[in-house]
Amino acid sequence: MFDFDRFVQDCKAAVRETDSRAAIKALVEQAVSAPRELIAAIGEPERVGINRIHVADDLTILNVVWGPGMDLYPHNHEMWAVIGLYGGREDNTFWRRSEQGLERRGTKALDPTEVIALGKDAIHSVKNPLRQLTGALHIYGGDFFSTPRSEWDPQTLQEQAYSVARALQMFEESNKRWAEIQHRPTD
Repeated sequence: MFDFDRFVQDCKAAVRETDSRAAIKALVEQAVSAPRELIAAIGEPERVGINRIHVADDLTILNVVWGPGMDLYPHNHEMWAVIGLYGGREDNTFWRRSEQGLERRGTKALDPTEVIALGKDAIHSVKNPLRQLTGALHIYGGDFFSTPRSEWDPQTLQEQAYSVARALQMFEESNKRWAEIQHRPTD
């Protein structure tokens, strides 16, 4: 059985290593390699949300649950990140700054058991293309909630200050849509 408390302790130790992102990536790869065991330890996703597991100046561990069709605008983190999927699907679009604002650089779809490591300068947008919840561990090399960073308007691609409140609101709106989906009568 997966020991989630041990995972958190191992991440706290790994963040002090010389290549902390690589050390965290190895831990996340191990954690999501057996999704059923991980879900048994942290619980089956039932609500859309950014669930805080550990937040400190040098490390943030989140259990992120994306709602069906949820599409989060381009944003950066200003710190490295490691994302590992344990359920559903997460489509990442990568961007780079250009004279016009942002230009699309590529995509990467993550399925359960897959892990991706992002550098400090990465800019990405995220979409759950499925009609079900998507669950992922998101680990950051800093305080995800208090580090100043940027987001880009999805229509104009104009840069603005990242708003944690705006992101949380998107998750709550998605949660309401998920609740409606759950209560629709089936034919």
